[in-house]
Order: sequence, then structure tokens, then C-alpha cells
Amino acid sequence: MLLSLFVMKLKQKLGLSYIRTKFKLLSFVSKRQTATAAFKLFCTPILKSPDRKPAIFVSAELVNFSLNGLNVQGYRWNKEKDHKILILHGFGSAAHNFYSYIAVMIDKGYQVLAFDAPAHGNSEGKTINAMEYSQMIEKVIELYGPMNGFLAHSFGGIALSLTLEKKSHNENTKIVFIAPATETTTAIDSAFEMLRIKDKSVRAAFDKIIFDRGGKPTEWYSIKRAMTNITASILWIHDEEDDITPLKDVLKVKEEGFPNIEFVITKGLGHRKIYRDITVQNKIAAFL
Repeated sequence: MLLSLFVMKLKQKLGLSYIRTKFKLLSFVSKRQTATAAFKLFCTPILKSPDRKPAIFVSAELVNFSLNGLNVQGYRWNKEKDHKILILHGFGSAAHNFYSYIAVMIDKGYQVLAFDAPAHGNSEGKTINAMEYSQMIEKVIELYGPMNGFLAHSFGGIALSLTLEKKSHNENTKIVFIAPATETTTAIDSAFEMLRIKDKSVRAAFDKIIFDRGGKPTEWYSIKRAMTNITASILWIHDEEDDITPLKDVLKVKEEGFPNIEFVITKGLGHRKIYRDITVQNKIAAFL
């Protein structure tokens, strides 16, 4: 077990070293090409969640639709129930990782929907960005909504916030954010640091790609900014030791004093253990 873990870590280290060298060499050739390659990598879920579906997925109704020419795979339970909950996974994850929440929501008598985002799980595609994930959520709401509640982890959180700015909702709509990707600028800063890309002109070209694709600057992709247009009742759960979506961004949202957000700050659960924690699960079940 320890040997296999060591080998996996070594491969990851060697892979990262190769990628860093590739970007360093490419930056000498073209800043634009470097930014384009970085953007593609940023949008590619390289380490996908293993496709090991729990038993509860055997009873699911398979639903799907086409989005931008790609098949999006989804799952539905309790089709006849009117109260609907949509579960949204994070980057590199998949719907099946939230089986425990699905089971609880079914027991509560809710209709439950969960989808593999493009480039994830059993959905088609190789890359995804926040706007594309948001488009998927919009399509789900149009086809299967309206939704009474949402549970969103990590990348699913920023995508949902962008969607709710455009979709009708009110204070009776319930949202659970679990360690959401709060600020896109922070995520990109971390990616550039990991890749050791320090050339500011490459970062400027990267931000231009984002603007050209969505017509908005990078800092626009922010839950803090989106919250000014969201009236739903929100339970926001985040861990002090989250090394993917740092608490410092969350605290800035908290400082704004949005009356519709209840914050729960945990310690020692990080970015992924947090949604598997039984205390967290019970808190979410009671809220939804």
C-alpha cells in the first residue's frame, strides 16, 4: 500500500515537472500560445473520479440531454415527487460521489436529480469552464425544474451562483454551498503558482482569453459578486484547512453581512472530507 502510494506520488511529481518545463519552453516561443495551453489545462479534469457507482444508482432513472453537441448524463429518483433537489459535484468529481446525500433526500420524499458535468463521469467532453457548467445547470432547470433546493460542492458552487443570477428564485429556494470555488482569480493564481508561470504578459493573455470567451473579466466570476443578485436561503459550509478553495475568500463574503447566508466553519476536514463528514451531512439534511 505504501509502495503504491509512493509510486503514484512520484508519477504525479514527474508529471508536474514535465508540464512546468513544457510551459517554460513554450513561453519563450509565444506568450499567447502559453496562455492558450494554460487555459486548456485549467479547464481539463485530468484526475477524474473513478466510476464506481454505489448501489443506489441502480434504481436511478437515467436522463440525458445534449449541450453544445455533447451528451450530458444524469440520474433521477422519485420522479413523481414535486419537491426537487439538484446535486452538483466539483471539478474532477462526479454525481456518484454524493450518494449519501441522494439517499437522505430520497428518504425525505424529495425528487432528486444529479448530473455528471461535461468532461466528467459518464458525460461527454474533455474540458469545461464555469460558464459551460452554468449553461448545463440552466438546461437542467429548464428541462426538469423548477428546483426547490440545490447542493453544490466546489466548482459546482461558482457555476450555480452564476446560474441563479439569471434564473428565477426567491428566499424559499434553499442552497447548500460546500467548500465552493469562491473566487476564480484565486484559483488561477494558484494554478499559475503551481505551474511556476511568473510572466505577467502570459497572465494578461490568459485573462484576455477568458474575456473573449465570456465577455466578462476574470474577477466577474465570483460568488461574492454574484451574491448581490441572489436571494435564496444559503447554508455555506467551509473548512479552515481547505487548500483548494481557501477560507480567506470566504471570510470576505462573510464580512459583507449577507442576511441570507448561514456560515458553518469546520476544522480538519479540508476540501473533500468535508462533504463526507457525518456531522456535516446531518446539518445539510436538516437544512434542506
